[in-house]
Amino acid sequence: MGRSDIEKEIEQYILENKEMHYRLAYSYVKNKEDALDIVQESICKAISSVGSLKDPTSIKTWFYKIIVNTSIDFLRKRKRLIIGDEEFLATFDSGLLDNYEDIDLKKALEELPDNYRSIIILRYFEDFKIKEVAEILDENINTIKGRLYKALEKLRIRMNDYYYEED
Repeated sequence: MGRSDIEKEIEQYILENKEMHYRLAYSYVKNKEDALDIVQESICKAISSVGSLKDPTSIKTWFYKIIVNTSIDFLRKRKRLIIGDEEFLATFDSGLLDNYEDIDLKKALEELPDNYRSIIILRYFEDFKIKEVAEILDENINTIKGRLYKALEKLRIRMNDYYYEED
């Protein structure tokens, strides 16, 4: 497969999945304009680093890794986390499955540290396998499994707190 064929596959993948890419970027920055900028910057990075894609079958994890890293870099540059608006979890809904507009879940996810929130989003909202999450986040699989367990535990505790606050 020549370089131009890989570029065509990347272009096709990006165009076919632009909503998922936007949702992922938005899950980090919680701002529409910033998320669009991150996706655009990620596309530019992907085009300029097409040579780093060794296996054309891994375009999805390769591009998600670019988006995650671009999002994290963006947040580091801003030195603050932007508080999300009411549409945060609604942006994850593809319309085909569950609706994630649970306000308590939204609050609990926002309170998780970035490294835990990233794993939850990639694993459960973007439906990546643990191995793919580890590849995207450039971490060991066992590290991801441990953080996933801790993240789920933190969410469970936080959701219980919200439940009991209502009583």
